[in-house]
Amino acid sequence: MAQAQAEEIAEGAVDTTVRLFEDLDKIALAVGDYRVSLLQVLTVLVTVVLLFIVTKFVMWGVKRIIKRTSRFDPAQGLLAEKLATIVIFALAFLIGIDVLGFDLSALAVFSGAVGLAVGFGLQKTFGNLIAGIILLMDRSVKPGDVIVVGDTFGAISKIGTRAVSVITRDGKEHLIPNELLMTEPVENWSYSSRNVRVQIPVGVSYASDLKLVEDILIECTTACERVLKAPKPNVWLKEFGDNSVNFEIQAWIMDPEAGVGNVRSAVLKAIWWRFKEEGIEIPFPQRDIYIKAMPQGAPDAGEPAAN
Repeated sequence: MAQAQAEEIAEGAVDTTVRLFEDLDKIALAVGDYRVSLLQVLTVLVTVVLLFIVTKFVMWGVKRIIKRTSRFDPAQGLLAEKLATIVIFALAFLIGIDVLGFDLSALAVFSGAVGLAVGFGLQKTFGNLIAGIILLMDRSVKPGDVIVVGDTFGAISKIGTRAVSVITRDGKEHLIPNELLMTEPVENWSYSSRNVRVQIPVGVSYASDLKLVEDILIECTTACERVLKAPKPNVWLKEFGDNSVNFEIQAWIMDPEAGVGNVRSAVLKAIWWRFKEEGIEIPFPQRDIYIKAMPQGAPDAGEPAAN
């Protein structure tokens, strides 16, 4: 008895569902030879939502697997993620077309317009996508690198499908198109090594003890926390200038993303106070003005000229 009731309920549910589908299919909009029903629209929406959820879940799993793989460095891992994303979305698109039974031949009429749209409207988009993949493949730039492109100096935080995100020292995030990094000169401060040399000019008066000056420059530079001990800092006598003897300190750091100007500032402050202690003068330009004798008959500076 209970089984018979269950079968009747199941048959009733199936009949209700069939009638609901038939009613939804009756609500339609006809455009020429094409007919689009509410049932078809809902079917497409449900299929797209389900494919989107499954695709996101699969991408999440693939990214976790890539991040756990120790064979990939950050650049290779990011490249693998980009390629996996492209493959997963392509498969999801093909599966969706197959599930919906969509006839691609219906788009034959619009193929020329689509081709022109891709050729003109999406040219830069596809160019930046391919450029980003190439950058990741040849590893010329990677997340964490400190680069200089034009007037932009900063560390790469992310390489996207369209642009590279560079965070500058003042906290601004510059989005540089991938194609620009392929066509413009790029300074990569951490391409083969993270060591970067910093030049710090210092001038002293001609009356100074040059040996003592060199010792102070080395001492103050070595005392800076961010300056590397190996390679050790060097001091070069650069030139005999018009007003001073000019030295140049050459120091090495390994964290350029933390800034270069603050290293110069710390070293110069320490040098300033040591020069004060030793009485070493930092000269500044001075000019002597010589006034020639005024010609005879010229009015005195304090007298008005005759009319």
